Amino acid sequence: MSDSLVIIPTYNERENVENIVRAVFSEEHPFHILIVDDNSPDGTQDIVRELQKEFPDRLFLHPRAGKMGLGTAYIEGFKIGLDNGYEYIFEMDADFSHNPKDLIRLRQACQNGGDVAVGSRYCKGGRVSNWPVDRILMSYFASLYVRIILWVPIKDTTAGFICYTAKVLKSIDLNRVRFIGYAFQIEMKYRAHKKGFWVKEVPITFVDRRFGVSKMSMGIFKEAVVGVLKMKFMKL
Repeated sequence: MSDSLVIIPTYNERENVENIVRAVFSEEHPFHILIVDDNSPDGTQDIVRELQKEFPDRLFLHPRAGKMGLGTAYIEGFKIGLDNGYEYIFEMDADFSHNPKDLIRLRQACQNGGDVAVGSRYCKGGRVSNWPVDRILMSYFASLYVRIILWVPIKDTTAGFICYTAKVLKSIDLNRVRFIGYAFQIEMKYRAHKKGFWVKEVPITFVDRRFGVSKMSMGIFKEAVVGVLKMKFMKL
């Protein structure tokens, strides 16, 4: 039994899913993977089911009826991870924007005292590769905006490459997490910080996806901007 579960939400990731699974499983630590798929019409689930024949004890699939938002995918994954006794539960994208080799570093950051480890683009040593300048600026200033409004000491507040210790997820009422889009990542870090947990940033290089279509949109970005203001006044 592994102590580490990597949750990877998918929607139309047939070009990436096999490669990301094999890359994670090639790491020295025996990570397990949970694919949470929102009924991808491109056959993503079929690929995962074939891979399960090769990795029956390490690869798990949680199919859903349709697109219900990134936040709900992770919440369902967190609950599955906690129910099955994992100590370290990760968020990770399927498109290689997050380097599987950094999973070990995130886990070590939690082993060395961190309660939450964030793969950070904006702390010292972190960077972004292959992004257009306008998207870099949008992401950077979004994180700065969050820090100013919510007063959190986290430089990459919108990051989606994260390791949570089980005690953090158990302490948060997951049924009360309000946001399901881009703002979900902000809300989870904010809740962890407000409960007094140490959110430790680990520098990473974020690389834009090579295959498939980005799920980011201006609507999702606007949700985060408005959502931060709502978080400021919501009861945690």
